[in-house]
This record gives sequence, C-alpha cells and structure tokens, in this order.
Amino acid sequence: MDFDEVVRRRRMVRGYDPDRPIPPELVDKIVRHGLRAPSAGFSQGWAFLVLTEPADRERYWASTAGDGPADGWLTRMRTAPLIIVALSNKSAYIDRYADADKGWTDRDESRWSAPFWDIDTGFAALLMHLTAVNEDLGSCFIGLPAARVGSFKEAFGVPAEFSPVGTLTIGYRGADKRSPSLRRGHRPVDEVVHHGRWA
Repeated sequence: MDFDEVVRRRRMVRGYDPDRPIPPELVDKIVRHGLRAPSAGFSQGWAFLVLTEPADRERYWASTAGDGPADGWLTRMRTAPLIIVALSNKSAYIDRYADADKGWTDRDESRWSAPFWDIDTGFAALLMHLTAVNEDLGSCFIGLPAARVGSFKEAFGVPAEFSPVGTLTIGYRGADKRSPSLRRGHRPVDEVVHHGRWA
C-alpha cells in the first residue's frame, strides 16, 4: 500500500490470531526496516530482542507482567506470535561523540538536550511498526513496567548497558477492541502546530 494509506491505517492493535505465525522472511524484513532509522552521529546505539518461539514469548510475559489480569488487553496481547523488544545503549552515543570528529571528549551527558539513544531507538521501532502495517499485520508498542525491567533483563541475559525503551507485539489481527482512550479524539491541529512562532 502507499505511504499515505499506511499512516491512515496505523493504530495500536492488541489482539492477534494465535494460529497464524509470521513467516521468517517477513520477520526479517520488519527488523531490517527498523535498522534504516536515523541515529545521531550514526551511533546506532540500539539492539532488538526478537522473540518468535512460544517459550521465549512466555518468558517475556512472565518476566514483565507476571500472572497479569485474567482477561482484558493483556490476555489479547499474549496471543502475538512476534515480540520485538527495542533497547537503547546510551554509552554508544557518549563514546561516539567523544570521537575526534565530534569532540565531546569530556563525555558530559548534559551536552545532550534530549536522550537521543532512546529517541533513535523509538524511531527504529516506529519503522518496524509501520512495516507491519504495510504488510497487513497488526502491531502495538507498549512500555515495560519500571519495576519489572530487572527481571526482564535477567530472564534474557541483557547486558547492563542496554535499557528497554518499549516492546512491539506483532501478528495477524484477531479479536480486538478499540482503546477507550481514543474517545478523547485527536487534538485540533491549531492547538499543536505553530507556524513561524508559538503565539
């Protein structure tokens, strides 16, 4: 589909068909598209944990959600045949910007106006999300509960320097329902877009 259609159809899908695995070549395409994301200084301080095996997916849910609620959105989310955890590595950016062509040899984190390691990793996750939409798949980006990050990292042997930014669940659409948050509607363009100056 064309890009305008991908953007129009993009939404967070929380229910998947558990009986339709995603072909390996499509999983590879989704991940590779994410790697086309921009990164400051071409630091590429990211990593992606791709989970397709049932035991690995169950380990993810056990380490991040525990038993969780007996019904609702989490039960639907657990049916996703593909989970991709996006992780950022701040040290890759600090190291890259200490190189001679950048010159921030003091490695002072206050030089950064925003955590580009997380932003760039989010860009990559968005490209994966949009690729899934383009392939007629459903996808949802969720955060990890802060209190569960340690158990997640331990469960998967994630190195200390990597921090999870969020998780994509991906699959062929199944039983789903729209988030009640959508009742809020889109904020008017005039409130969020400012041309020339703020006021």
